[in-house]
Amino acid sequence: MGVSRLDVFYRRLLLTKLFIGGWGKPEDLKRIFEFRKIIGNRERCRSILPEDYPVHINKTEEHVDCHIHDGFFFSPLEHLVPGILPPESVKARRSCLKNVSDLFVMGGALILESTVLLRWLEREGYWPLGMTGISMGGYMASLAVTNWPKPIPLIPCLSWSTASSVFTTGVLSKAVNWTELEKQYAINSVYETEIIKLLDYCGTDSFKMGPDCPKSVHSLEDLLVLSGDVIPSVGETSKARGEAAAEGDLLIGEGSEEGGTRDDQLLSSGTNTGMRNRQANNPLNGKKTDSSKCYRPSLHQESISFMKAVMDECTHMANFSVPVDTSLIIGVQAKEDAYIPRTGVLSLQEIWPGCEVRYLNGGHISAYLFKQNVFRRAIYDTFDRFCLKYPDLQ
Repeated sequence: MGVSRLDVFYRRLLLTKLFIGGWGKPEDLKRIFEFRKIIGNRERCRSILPEDYPVHINKTEEHVDCHIHDGFFFSPLEHLVPGILPPESVKARRSCLKNVSDLFVMGGALILESTVLLRWLEREGYWPLGMTGISMGGYMASLAVTNWPKPIPLIPCLSWSTASSVFTTGVLSKAVNWTELEKQYAINSVYETEIIKLLDYCGTDSFKMGPDCPKSVHSLEDLLVLSGDVIPSVGETSKARGEAAAEGDLLIGEGSEEGGTRDDQLLSSGTNTGMRNRQANNPLNGKKTDSSKCYRPSLHQESISFMKAVMDECTHMANFSVPVDTSLIIGVQAKEDAYIPRTGVLSLQEIWPGCEVRYLNGGHISAYLFKQNVFRRAIYDTFDRFCLKYPDLQ
């Protein structure tokens, strides 16, 4: 099946760039990766939020078919990982994706914030509860449900199992500021020497990994092997990484700015051996660097592979708990979606056995504009299924 021409054309009309600030601070990425191991486990996450987390309601409008509450609460992520949220997001608002790390922060914040809202709705007597959304909203709804400890309807529309393909092979990859990402990756060795070692690769199928493959990497060469850019020698494997660090001060504290600078040499990464002939400084230091000295033929592919790795680490649904009842999930996908590529990645049915996926003709944009009735039908069907299966949960 090809991709929608409308999707491609619409993307060309938009001049905005993604991740203009680069990868984000290395220390932030480290803290995010460690915290992902907590929120990715529903049982570990249950105890980190108080049941009566405060929600402030300023105004309520009562209509014939709905109640509209206007209020706010402070994101729990600010308390658990201090300083990780941009200031405008602390009071349950959103900012743009300036850095790659911002997407991961958004996902972590949303999981916690959704738990707060669902608990509040339960206390207020609302039933039945469910989660739905379109595109990134559908993905975020899926994240929220992985952390909810009860059966709940989920209807993710025009979203899939990981964001890695969205930003590396989908039409949105053309909007990524690869120039800045490549520059930062080349001149700051911490991404290559430290960040890579923190990746767990649980279900990271964008590298076409089988069930017997190692779940962690320790070097750039390992990463390129997994992404198909380097052919490994016979018997070449990487050791499985040890247990993750405990969820104490490392996760909650601000962290230290260590390991962010190294002057070394950077050779063409087209080879697998030898020091890289690098004469570059950490961009976070504010020092000028001759970009011509940072050139290496495979830098773009290295950056794409690194993007796949960090995206799968923090966005792959296989890295999060399976929803309590997958029969209450109905996804809706567009067959020719150019924004959400499904080729080469695990399907939702493989990750969540028992869920249903409905396909419609067309692409991402046409589905959003003209197929809202299909989304609504899936919502009705999922809630009907829930009410029949769990009539006593009210």
